[in-house]
Amino acid sequence: MSAISGIYYMDNETMKIEDGAILMKGLRQYPSDDIQIWHSDNIFFGCHAQWITPESVGERLPRFSEEKHLAITADAIIDNRQELFERLQVDHTSRKIMTDSELILLAYLKWEEEAPKYLIGDFAFMIWDMRKKLLFGARDFSGTRSLFFYRDPNRFAFCTTIEPLLNLSYVSKSINEHWFAEFLVIPSMVDAVDTSSTAYKNIEQIPPSHSITICDGKVRLSRYCKISSQEPLKFKKNEEYEEAFKAVFQEAVKARTRTHGEVGAQLSGGLDSGAVVSFAAKALSGRNKQLHTFSYIPEDHFKDWTTHSYAADERPFIKATVDYVGNISDHYHNFAGDNPLTDLDDSLELMGAPYKFFENFFWLKGIHEKAHQKGVKVLLTGARGNYSISWGSWNMTVNYYASLFKRLRWARLYQELDQYCTNFKTGKSVMLPVVLKRAFPSIYRSSPLHEPSENQNQNQTLISASFAQRTNVFAKLLENGIDITGTSKEDPYEIRKKHFEQLYYWNKNGIATTKLSLRYSLWDRDPTNDLRVIRFCLAVPEEQYVQGGLQRSLIRRSTKNMLPDKVRLNQQVRGIQGADVIHRIASNWHAFIEELNQLVCDPRVSEMLNMDVIKRAITNIGHNPRPELAFDNEFKLLTRSLMVYRFIKTLA
Repeated sequence: MSAISGIYYMDNETMKIEDGAILMKGLRQYPSDDIQIWHSDNIFFGCHAQWITPESVGERLPRFSEEKHLAITADAIIDNRQELFERLQVDHTSRKIMTDSELILLAYLKWEEEAPKYLIGDFAFMIWDMRKKLLFGARDFSGTRSLFFYRDPNRFAFCTTIEPLLNLSYVSKSINEHWFAEFLVIPSMVDAVDTSSTAYKNIEQIPPSHSITICDGKVRLSRYCKISSQEPLKFKKNEEYEEAFKAVFQEAVKARTRTHGEVGAQLSGGLDSGAVVSFAAKALSGRNKQLHTFSYIPEDHFKDWTTHSYAADERPFIKATVDYVGNISDHYHNFAGDNPLTDLDDSLELMGAPYKFFENFFWLKGIHEKAHQKGVKVLLTGARGNYSISWGSWNMTVNYYASLFKRLRWARLYQELDQYCTNFKTGKSVMLPVVLKRAFPSIYRSSPLHEPSENQNQNQTLISASFAQRTNVFAKLLENGIDITGTSKEDPYEIRKKHFEQLYYWNKNGIATTKLSLRYSLWDRDPTNDLRVIRFCLAVPEEQYVQGGLQRSLIRRSTKNMLPDKVRLNQQVRGIQGADVIHRIASNWHAFIEELNQLVCDPRVSEMLNMDVIKRAITNIGHNPRPELAFDNEFKLLTRSLMVYRFIKTLA
């Protein structure tokens, strides 16, 4: 709900209030409901507040309790309030008006540095414990809110965003070569494997699922939350799994609609956002509130070039959801004339670093702006549902069928294949060989697998040979299990496990959601990312996700009578966002190619980027902006190199 900042002089030097003023000045670009500071001796706290929840209206942060000798500044919405009230024995008369920052302080008083384990929600906070002369803070388990810091032997400074820290006289703007090396080499949406690193050498961040303690001049990061396999749930009937899922998911959705403003939701034509919207509209109807949905659509004259199994314009599915669910005010935006290329400088300034969602960020900003104009304070999403509520991809389905074959459960396999083939209008003669290959890969492997050599990788990546050697990036990524070829055949169960265990998957979203929330004074809230929902979904047996020939079976069954069958049972058409990116930048194509040609001659990036790869990509994509380049790897490589180029130029 806020941008927070602070400075702690670890050598007991007297507080320099002008340093605190510099941090707070750096946050003035964002709208605020209140701005407050607190300082004492060698500690400074600041808060640039945006009031989102009913309890936060009029809240004074930073907060200092003389009785408890504790001070707190917090950027937090806590979702398990009722559970905490009971655990902390909070008086019933105080519960309705108690702020989330007060609740965090009570948790710290009871559990001290173990407190973050008991908090569910989106948060980043810092607490000054005057009794122990200790500074303590934490970031939520998935890093939904960001918190950056600078440290040297004498000082520790922190802030929700990076830019105010860079304004301090003793902080340099040197780039972090290791972060950039990883950004350039990793082909996926992951920025870097070091979850405490940033694009700047002297700026770190608290990783997701971590707390930080500063005491006696020492800074210690500790991981407080690990999501691993859960004890399997064992119900007798499918209906019991469905009802249990609906109960935990409804609670997660209800908690995330807590606001004094309007509630909105990003809505596509798919299952995840559709499920969030259906549960949210139901929860809001009981409070005489209507849900606002916001959907991105292509420009009117865009011609969908994708195959029949994809839909660049998801309106038929979106409208089906809106009409079926009810209690929805739906809004469709094509942002005519806007494009990610002309928007790039603003997006880089907002993010403060290069990013990997070039084709989508301009309209994500647009959706937030439109929501803000409607008075929305909470914008629901289903962004992280693929590994929680809608787990059960095609790969997972084939793996499950292969396991049935190997366990000699052939009757069940026959039944499932029969239903699958009916749903997908295919035959068992097509599916069975696929299942057998998955069950016995060693028999069907035509040639031995081998890992690409470092030289092979070098010839295909965006990083220069000298920069790769200096940062030792390939060895580091190999150590961390990162596939740099983009062709991994990893087991889907292992992918899911790694998704929840490896924190570098989570880090990338926190900065974007925090920055968007600050600019537009609203919060992205994702019920599919609720810790209770995730733990429940990890405990559900695999057959609940693949059943009746349905992929993502649990969510499809659980939303019966909540979503239209056109959406709920759709397995033939997949919505695809960003398919119109070439269409949008076509009028700027010549300028795009020209700037890339300037890039390959610029010494500021020649040591960092692989110019041979970039030149080859420029030649291959040509001077004709073909629409199918939208998802071409070389086009992505060029947009990322352009992003790095523009960012480096801003530092010169």
